[in-house]
Amino acid sequence: MDKYQEAFLEEAGELLSELESALLALDGNRDDTESVGRAFRALHTIKGSGSMFGFDEIAGFTHNLETAFDRLRTGQMAATADLINLALAAGDQIKNMLDEAAGRGIADQSRGAGILAELRGLTGRAETPGEAEAGRPAVPSASPREAGSGTARDFRIHFRPAPDVLLNGTNPLLLLGELRQLGRIQVNLDLTGVPPFGELDAERCYLGWDILLTTTAGLEAIRDVFIFIEDNCELSIDPVADAAIQDQPAAPQNAAAASNIRVSAEKLDQLINLVGELVTVQARLSELAARKDDPEILAVSEEIERLTAGLRDNSISVRMLPLKNTFERFRRLVHDLGAELHKDVELRIEGAETELDKTVIDQLNDPLVHLIRNSMDHGIESLEARRSTGKPPTATIRLAALHSGANVLIRVSDDGRGLDAEAVRSRAIEKGLIDHAARLSEPEVFSLILTPGFSTAQTVTGISGRGVGMDVVRRNVEALHGSIEIASQPGVGLTVTLRLPLTLAIIDGLLIRVGDAHFVLPLANSLECVELTAGDVREAHGNHVANVRGEIIPYIRLSEYFQMGTARPEREQIMVVETDHGRYGFVVDQVLGDHQTVIKNLGNLYRNVPAVSGATILGNGTVALILDPHRLVQNAVQTAAVRGRPEGRGARHSNSHDRIHSKGKTRR
Repeated sequence: MDKYQEAFLEEAGELLSELESALLALDGNRDDTESVGRAFRALHTIKGSGSMFGFDEIAGFTHNLETAFDRLRTGQMAATADLINLALAAGDQIKNMLDEAAGRGIADQSRGAGILAELRGLTGRAETPGEAEAGRPAVPSASPREAGSGTARDFRIHFRPAPDVLLNGTNPLLLLGELRQLGRIQVNLDLTGVPPFGELDAERCYLGWDILLTTTAGLEAIRDVFIFIEDNCELSIDPVADAAIQDQPAAPQNAAAASNIRVSAEKLDQLINLVGELVTVQARLSELAARKDDPEILAVSEEIERLTAGLRDNSISVRMLPLKNTFERFRRLVHDLGAELHKDVELRIEGAETELDKTVIDQLNDPLVHLIRNSMDHGIESLEARRSTGKPPTATIRLAALHSGANVLIRVSDDGRGLDAEAVRSRAIEKGLIDHAARLSEPEVFSLILTPGFSTAQTVTGISGRGVGMDVVRRNVEALHGSIEIASQPGVGLTVTLRLPLTLAIIDGLLIRVGDAHFVLPLANSLECVELTAGDVREAHGNHVANVRGEIIPYIRLSEYFQMGTARPEREQIMVVETDHGRYGFVVDQVLGDHQTVIKNLGNLYRNVPAVSGATILGNGTVALILDPHRLVQNAVQTAAVRGRPEGRGARHSNSHDRIHSKGKTRR
C-alpha cells in the first residue's frame, strides 16, 4: 500500500497546481465555467483518491471545498473574490496536510478548522458532527449527493475497468455506490471476460457492468464519478435517446487511452550518468579504431557511435520538460503580492511549451521568484503614479521562454519605472564597487545590480530592498553555467534575460587544440572555421581583427588569453562563434572535429573560473576544458573597457581573469 500512497502524494501535488491555476484563471474571469469545472475535477480527484488510499482527513477536508464548487458549477452560488481567496488558502492547507502525511511537517489543525468555518459562512451550510470534533473535517458519508435541478433523464453506462484495477487500490463497487447517490440505477453484470476457473487470478478484475441510471444530474456529474479511473477503463455514457438511435451503447472511449508510467528523477539521473559513461567509452573505441586502421573494427565503431548518439538523444529527451508548470506557479505569487502591495498586476506567460532539462528547471524557482518580487515591489509603480504618467492602471509582467541554439532564453519583463543607469552608477561609486573614472557601457552598469548587497531601494520592505535577491539570481544562474542580460529604459520598464543551457549532461561540441592542450567549444554557438596566416596578422597592423568575407570580426587568441606561452604556428585557425556581443573569433592551433561531450563539473575549487563551464574526458583519457564563449567574450570586453581600449583594437588579454572591481582597478 505504501507505494500507492506515495503515488497519491505525488499526484495530489500536481492536482493542487491544477487547482491553483484554475482558481487564478477564475479570478480573472468570474464567469469562466471551464475554470470552475477544472477546480471541481481537481478537488474531486483528490477527495476520491485520498479516501481510497487511507488519507481520510485530507478527503474529508477536500470534500467540503468540492461541495462548494459543485454548487458553483450548478449555478447555486456565484464566484466571488472571498470564495476564490478562501479556496486558495484551502489549497495551501491541503498541501500542508499532504506534507504532514509524508512526514515533512505538521499541519495547523486550527487553521483548517478556521477555513471550514469561513467556508460555511459563505455557503450557508451547517457544521457536521464530525467537523466539531477537534477541528477535524469528517470523511464524507454515503449520503445522497446534491443532484441538479430539472427533469430526471436516463443514461446508459458501459463500464469495464482494466484487469489490474485492483492492484492500483481501486474498488469498482465504490464507484457504483457513488452512481447510486445520483439517482436510481439498474445494473447488469457482464461476465464475458471471466476465464475458466483454473485460470482465475484473485488479484485481477474480469467483470464489466452495463448500467441504466435515472437522475436529474447532468452528464458532467456522472463523468466525475469515474474521473480518477477513466484512463484505466472502458467507459461510455450515453443518454438513452441517443443510445436508442444507435440500438446499442457507443464504443468505449478510452479503450486505446495513452499509456504513461512514472519514473523517479533518481532513476533518470542514473540513466544519464550511464549514457555519459558509454559516450566516453565510445570515444575511446573510435580513437582506437582509427589507430588500428582495420575496416572491420572501423565499421563496428561507426555502428556503435550511431547507436550511442541515438541513445544519448533519447535519454536526454526523456528528461526534457515543458516550462508550463513552472511558469504557471508564479500566477499565485503575483496574485498574493498584488494584494499585499495594493497593485493591480497581470502576469502574461509566453512560450510555456518550451522544453528544458528537469535538473535546470528544478533550480529555476528561486531566481524567478526574486526577479518577480523585485518587479512587483520596485519596478511596478503605485496606481496613482501610473495614472499620473498615463500608463494603464493594470501593470503587466511578462514571463517568456524561447529556444536559442543550445540554450533557452527566459525573459522576465515589466512595464514599470525601469532602471536609471546614472542612479545605478552613483550607487555603485558610493558603495566602492567602481571608481569615478571607470568607463562602463549601459549593460555593464546594469549588471552591477547583481553584486552582493547592492540595492537602489531607499527603504527596506518585507519583500525586497536588502540587495540579496539579485545576488541569489546571479549565483543560481552561474551554477547552471548560464548568463544574465539586463536591459532597461527609465519610465518604460525592465527586462532581465536568463540564458540557460538546454541540458547539463551531454552536448555536441567541437574539439580544438592550442599547443598541447585541448578545449571544447559548444557546437551550437560555432558558425564557421577560417584560416589565419601570418600575412593576415601583418595586414591588420597588430589589431586583433580579421576580414571574413568583407565582415570585420574581432578575435581572441586563446594561447595569449590563457597565458600558455606556446609558439605561434605559421597557420592558425579562427573559430567564428555567435555570442551575446555579436560575432567573435577564437584563434586556435587546430580544429580537430566534432565531439560528443559529457560535461563534468570542475568542483568547488574551480567553479568560479570565468570562461570555463566544465570539463570532459577524451577518448585517450586526458581532460579537455569546455569553454563558455559568452563569458569568455564578456570577460575580454570588460577587461578592454576598464583599460580604456575598445575590444579588437590592439587589446592584449594578458590576464585571463581580469574583472571589474573596486576603485576601477582590475584583479583576479
